[in-house]
Amino acid sequence: MSEILRIAEKEIGQTEKPANSNKTKYGKWFGLDGVAWCGVFVSWCYAQAGFQLPKIGFLKGYAGCQTAVAYFKKMNQITVNPVEGDIVFFDWNGDGRYDHTGLFVKWLNKTEFETIEGNTAIGNDSNGGNVMKRIRKNNNVIFVHP
Repeated sequence: MSEILRIAEKEIGQTEKPANSNKTKYGKWFGLDGVAWCGVFVSWCYAQAGFQLPKIGFLKGYAGCQTAVAYFKKMNQITVNPVEGDIVFFDWNGDGRYDHTGLFVKWLNKTEFETIEGNTAIGNDSNGGNVMKRIRKNNNVIFVHP
């Protein structure tokens, strides 16, 4: 298992406090607390593993999915063969706007894969307030190997 995933796995079960506030230790570290934090969580995991993501709008990585996807496309870092610890972006509506991000763990079969994500919950995929392991479908996603 990659160091990035080892770090992320230790965070499973962490929640924002107070509930529905988007306030987390990840946001404090990032310097942007109280906002949607899925990208902040990914940036934090990479940094804790000793790999600083590029400054994509912020000094410590990325917060916004749209900006990050545009950057990674420009840098030719999109992959169709993700490895553990790579980044995944989700476009829930299939409208070309990426709504959420997390860390790729492994393929479960040809159409499903496992992730670790921040700011998610069952029934609220993009702003759920928890760090969780999730099973996702390979629909409307982009994988990034930074």
